[in-house]
Amino acid sequence: MKCPYCTKIDNKVIDSRLSKDGRTIRRRRECLACSRRFTTYEKLEDVLPMVVKKDGRREPFNRAKIISGIGSACQKRPISVTRIEEFVDAIELYFQELGKKEINSSEVGEKVINTLKEWDEVAYVRFASVYRQFKDIDEFMSELEEILKSKQDPEKA
Repeated sequence: MKCPYCTKIDNKVIDSRLSKDGRTIRRRRECLACSRRFTTYEKLEDVLPMVVKKDGRREPFNRAKIISGIGSACQKRPISVTRIEEFVDAIELYFQELGKKEINSSEVGEKVINTLKEWDEVAYVRFASVYRQFKDIDEFMSELEEILKSKQDPEKA
């Protein structure tokens, strides 16, 4: 591991700790050349499935893209970045454990949209407007009416 300050590779591990989820090791290191300390994170390399897009293209599973999409929908809403990251961790783990080589983008989108519907109606509508690609205001209004109906009669939700 190169020191981020002097770029020498000689260092020693001062402290190691397992993350809460047990999937990452945090290591505190000290450079033997410049004596400065830095932190590294060690994580098992995940084998994630390829995501098949609506148009048939395939691309690697990209957690940053999911976090970005959810983050945009949740902007200025009472949803913490930590909550979003924990949710994306859970999505990532779910698709890893499925063991499939490919998944449809709609599988990822539906997991996100269902969770946002539980978390925050505004974030849900923002995400749905992009994800569902409403063709006109009538489709958008129809979605809003469904939300209003489910609020009035929780049994139908």
